[in-house]
Amino acid sequence: MKKLRYLAFDLGAESGRAILGSLSGRRLEFQEIHRFPNAPQKILGHLHWNIFSLLDEIKTALRICAAEFTPRPESLAVDTWGVDFGLLGRDGSVLGLPYSYRDLRTQGAMEEYFKLVPPSMVYELTGIQFMPFNSLFQLFVMSRAKSPILESASGLLFMPDLFNYLLTGRKATEFTIASTSQLLDPRTRTWNAELFNVMHIDPRIMQEVLRPGTTLAPLQRDIAAEAAMDDIPVVATAGHDTGAAVAAVPAEGDRWAYISSGTWSLVGVELDRPVITEESRDANFTNEGGVEGRIRFLKNVTGLWLVQQCRKAWAKDRTWSYGELAQAASEAPAFQALIDPDAPDFLSPADMPEAIRDYCRRTGQTAPETESAFIRCILESLALKYRLVLDQLQRILGYPLRRIHIIGGGSRNGLLCQFTADATGIPVVTGPVEATSIGNLLVQAMAMGEVEDLRALREIVRNSVDIRGFEPREGRDWADAYERFRTIVRS
Repeated sequence: MKKLRYLAFDLGAESGRAILGSLSGRRLEFQEIHRFPNAPQKILGHLHWNIFSLLDEIKTALRICAAEFTPRPESLAVDTWGVDFGLLGRDGSVLGLPYSYRDLRTQGAMEEYFKLVPPSMVYELTGIQFMPFNSLFQLFVMSRAKSPILESASGLLFMPDLFNYLLTGRKATEFTIASTSQLLDPRTRTWNAELFNVMHIDPRIMQEVLRPGTTLAPLQRDIAAEAAMDDIPVVATAGHDTGAAVAAVPAEGDRWAYISSGTWSLVGVELDRPVITEESRDANFTNEGGVEGRIRFLKNVTGLWLVQQCRKAWAKDRTWSYGELAQAASEAPAFQALIDPDAPDFLSPADMPEAIRDYCRRTGQTAPETESAFIRCILESLALKYRLVLDQLQRILGYPLRRIHIIGGGSRNGLLCQFTADATGIPVVTGPVEATSIGNLLVQAMAMGEVEDLRALREIVRNSVDIRGFEPREGRDWADAYERFRTIVRS
C-alpha cells in the first residue's frame, strides 16, 4: 500500500520550519527538512512581516522535498500566528507588507473603538478577548488614518490564507484563523457586518470561511515549476498555529486543560460551543475555532517571550542555551521577585531585563540581579499566572480540571512544567513539543481520508510521541507566593 506523505509549513514569530510526515499504521513519523529565521522588519518606524522572503523559504523547502524525498507529498499546508493580515488590490496584487501585531500603532485603539461600539456589544458579537493588536483594532487604526492601502483594498487575507493564496491563487479564509480576528460571530461563523460598518469598511473584503481540512487548489504551475515540484494540492489545515497545536493534544476523556507554551502561552479547554457571558467577558476569555467545529475557550498569557528577550539582551556578553538558563534558574533562590507576565511593560520593550527591573521597583520588590534570578522570576511568575487563569476557568465552567497538557516548545522546560504542577496542584502531562506541526500534518491526513476524525487523530499522537508526567509537590510556599502574586497583579 502506498505510504502518503504530507508537508507542513509552520511559520512562527521567530522562525519557520518545513516538516515532512507520513503515517505508518497508527503512528506518525515526521522530520524537519528545512528551518529558517523569521522576524518583523522595521520599515519607516513600523514593524512588518516580509512575506516574500518567507515565500522564498517555502519554495526552498519544496525544492529540498522534490530533490531528496520520494514519493511526492500528497498535500501541503501552512499555519501561522493569528490576527495579522494582508490586503489585496482589485488586480489581485498584495498591497504592501503586512503589519506585525507587535507594532505600536494600535496603542489606544481599543478605547477609541469602544466609543463607537461598547465593549459589552463587541464581546457579545464575537466572544473574543480584548487585546490591542486584534485584527479588529488593526483595521480600525487603518480606517481612522484613512490608509490609502485600505481604501484601495478589495480583499483581506489572514497570514496562512495569504500564503495559501500566493501558492494557489485561491482566496478563502479558514475557520480557526478567522476566529482570532474579533470580526467573526463564533455561533454562525459569519462576519459581523456592524463591526465593519462603524469603521466605514465594506465587509465584502472578507472571504468565505472554510472548515479546517478543506482542500483548496493545486500549487500554481509557476511555483510548482520553480520548486521542481508537482502541482500538489494545498490544504487549508487548522491555519492558526494554536488551533493546530490543540488538535494534537494527546488527551483522553474530559475535564482536561491545555497550555500551548511558546512565545505565548495559550491556557484553556476545548468545548462544543462558545461561552459568551458577563463572567467570561470580565475574565477576558476568548472563544476561538478548532478542528471539527470545536471551540478553544482560552486566555492568552505572555509566555516564553520574556525568556527569549532576556536571552537576546544578554547575547552580547554570553550566548545562553535555553537548557542552561533553566538549569541556572533551578539553582536560584525561590520567590525573590514576581511579575505579571501580561503587564504592558513587557509587550515590546527595548530591553527586557531593564523592563523587569523597573516593574519590580515600581511594585516594591527587590529587582533580580543575575541571569539565574531573572529566569527564576519569569518561570515562577508564569506558573502562578497559569494558576490564576485556571482558577478563573474552573469558576466559569463550574467543575474542577483533572489534568493539564502542556504542549509546544515550552513542554521541554521541565522546570516550568514542575512549577506549573506545584502552583496549580493539578498533574501536568507534557508533549508533543512539535504539536503545531503534528496538528498541521494530521489535519491534512484527515483531508485525504487517512485519519477518520479528531479522536483518531489524538490516538495517533499518543502512539507517536514521548509523554512525561509531573505530579504536584506538597508545601505552603506556592500557596503563599500565589497570594503575593495576586496582590502584585491587582496593583
